[in-house]
Amino acid sequence: MLVVEAKLENGTPQQYQKLDEAIRTSQFVRNTCVRYWMDNKGITRNDLQKLCSTLAKNQDTPWVNLLNSQARQSAADRAWQSINRFYQNCRAKISGKKGFPKFKKYSRSVEYKLTGYKLSDDRRKIKFSDGFKAGEFDLWCSQRTLVYYSEQQIRRVRVVRRADGYYCQFLIDVERQQNHEPTGQVTGIDLGLKEFYTDAQGNTVDNPRYLRKSEKRLKKAQRRLSKRFRKGPNSLTTTTSNG
Repeated sequence: MLVVEAKLENGTPQQYQKLDEAIRTSQFVRNTCVRYWMDNKGITRNDLQKLCSTLAKNQDTPWVNLLNSQARQSAADRAWQSINRFYQNCRAKISGKKGFPKFKKYSRSVEYKLTGYKLSDDRRKIKFSDGFKAGEFDLWCSQRTLVYYSEQQIRRVRVVRRADGYYCQFLIDVERQQNHEPTGQVTGIDLGLKEFYTDAQGNTVDNPRYLRKSEKRLKKAQRRLSKRFRKGPNSLTTTTSNG
């Protein structure tokens, strides 16, 4: 399997809000499945899948029906993965905490399988077509990563919310073959602040400094905002140029 990530660009604030609603709905389905497992004995994965259909038809939770059916199943699968991991840890009798399933407070992703979205022929755009109707977004990524794969090879699509925007991860069914020739040498790595790491041979890798770069972009945006608006006596007024 291969994961290709692209940033979702050129969407309106309303479109990104729709993505947030889909993410929160996926979190609701996942947490409801965990609660259903806690309250009942002998719950299986199939029971959680059936619960998704029940939630979609429930008049008290009409927003669940807006989420794509396969996205609801993916949320139930996430809940079952945490439950199954807890069972495996108990059987293995590992020491310490067994990883009892917990409720998610701040989910940042929603996962689609084969439906709920449509890719353009040139792989530059994606359109989400479930009940939330988030609409079309531009995909910003290296073109050689997506254009060479067919839609049949894309097994899952995950929308992820981060501090710097929204991203789309494509899980592609492809067999990766990488031939490695072992050198027989051992090296040590020292992590640092100035450089990301330094190996035993003295080779260094620069620190990406994501926070510093984000702060610079924020300051630039704030300066641009301050030029467009000036403080009035009671509110902000837009500045206009004469001529």
